[in-house]
Amino acid sequence: MISQSFTVTQPTRIRFGVDAINDLPALVKELGGSKVFLVVDPGLVKAGLVERITAPLTKAKIGFELYDKVDPEPGLKLADNGLKLAKKAKCDCVVGAGGGSAMDVAKAVSILLTNGGKAEDYLGLGKIKKPGVPKIMIPTSAGTGAEVTFTAVFINEKTKSKGGMNGDPLYPEAAILDPALTVSLPPHITATTGVDALTHALEAFVSTQAHPISDMYALEAIELISSNLTLAYAHGGNLEARSNMLLGSLLAGKALATAGVGLVHAMAYPLGGMFGIPHGLANAVLLPYVMAYNLIGNPGRFAMLAEVMGAKVEGLPEREAAEAGVEFVYRMNQDLGIPASLAELKIPAKKIPEMAKIALTVTRPVENNPRKPSLEDVIQVYETAMEGWG
Repeated sequence: MISQSFTVTQPTRIRFGVDAINDLPALVKELGGSKVFLVVDPGLVKAGLVERITAPLTKAKIGFELYDKVDPEPGLKLADNGLKLAKKAKCDCVVGAGGGSAMDVAKAVSILLTNGGKAEDYLGLGKIKKPGVPKIMIPTSAGTGAEVTFTAVFINEKTKSKGGMNGDPLYPEAAILDPALTVSLPPHITATTGVDALTHALEAFVSTQAHPISDMYALEAIELISSNLTLAYAHGGNLEARSNMLLGSLLAGKALATAGVGLVHAMAYPLGGMFGIPHGLANAVLLPYVMAYNLIGNPGRFAMLAEVMGAKVEGLPEREAAEAGVEFVYRMNQDLGIPASLAELKIPAKKIPEMAKIALTVTRPVENNPRKPSLEDVIQVYETAMEGWG
């Protein structure tokens, strides 16, 4: 019998499959859109993928305004500038295509078009009062899961800190997941975005807010990602691995949207806000170190994670099985060419106390964490991650 109370909101219509991008015009029309504000990653422009997204719109005679001024770690001004362009072009539908940055900017523009003001007005939880214009997300990397979450994360240029808009109106009305759009993703981006997605699922599974539905998403995501990420990294044209990664990322996004994330994310925020380290890379480097710290908070769940990932745990005591999972993640990072320490990212050790203080202000992930961290704990984890795996 389940005595726990939980709430699950899942409003996003999902279209998954090779060549699903061709359904974009129909979705725009079904949602009442007539002119699209299309937010894309500059990487899509370089990869020649933008036309794959605009061609169906052009064929269907649906107008669009292209906005490709998106940074890997977007500042609030990108959303504000997008709003001005979208209003000037009289767009009534927003499409975000690319990684989490493009999708977060797109979600914010959608909200600003109907709620007014500036992006910084909506940082926090529950500050968005009206639904946005219809928004459709098209992830071209298997990482953030932003296509099914109620969050948009930005760097506040004034404070140099990282924070998010959070609220149900940010859930996209629809998402198109076309594995064919991910095959040209470079290996290093495949690696960092893939471990980012794994982090979402792992943290959701051990979250204090975890429940049976989030567990279902998280465990399936962990299995898909851990068994396909190195395959997609080694051979980007492996469409089966790419499809499994895209589905795993989607399910990990659903897991984090319903159970939240933990200390990895809280500690990654200062790396992005202070030093511009891409979110997925920050999560990937920190993940095994935070897992090792968190083990005693829920050893049973960490042992289950190890088994689902494929670590050799048969016959091991619970604690040793949990530790095998940490080792598995670290070795996977090695295979993926992910830096083994914060020192490799050129993070100055003298900034660790400041980083730790900022990390503890990221309230919700800290509260979700299976082990309640002190300032000294966070400093120690940063220091261990600075030294590297030994």
